Amino acid sequence: MSILESAKKIVEKMTGWQRPSSDDFDRLVRSRKANTFGFEDDGIIPNHPSWPLIVYRGVAMLPADFDPAAIFEDLFARNGWQGSWRNGIYDYVHYHSRIHEVLGIARGTGKVQFGGKRGRSLTIKAGDVAILPAGTGHECLDASDDFLVVGAYPPDGTYNECSSSEDHACAVKTVPKVAKPRQDPVYGGDGPLIDLWKAPR
Repeated sequence: MSILESAKKIVEKMTGWQRPSSDDFDRLVRSRKANTFGFEDDGIIPNHPSWPLIVYRGVAMLPADFDPAAIFEDLFARNGWQGSWRNGIYDYVHYHSRIHEVLGIARGTGKVQFGGKRGRSLTIKAGDVAILPAGTGHECLDASDDFLVVGAYPPDGTYNECSSSEDHACAVKTVPKVAKPRQDPVYGGDGPLIDLWKAPR
């Protein structure tokens, strides 16, 4: 176990926060509509040519007796999304050209620009989840002091970070090749992502 993971366990124990059990997810995860947003390639940020950003509003209940970040970590892991981290969202536009990403908002509120300068600004808050297909630009424009995000990735793909116009030519080739995830990070094999992210024709 890494030092970071050990520190998480100590904090959870000291604060009385607990990690959810498998049975807890039946009451912690709510059925929510998938809000979708498609973005065009703007010459710097490629976005995804076929698949939209998916946002679930208030999908996770975050009761005070659980560590809110642990709820998202375990939810994503049980649906096959891994490599989780706890942090904010970078305050400069960037994207991943070789992997998809899910962002679960554990605490606070943030104003995030998705899709690059010509994209869309959304306010996301505790309990929300955003699923970004490879190529989707994102940057934090403003956030509350307690803003905490849990991120994770599907097992297929390679993490990278792109932010400059020089990355664009390569990214437009790699983004469409990133495999469709086998499971929605919130709802698993029957989740909305499975139908919304259809194979390009």
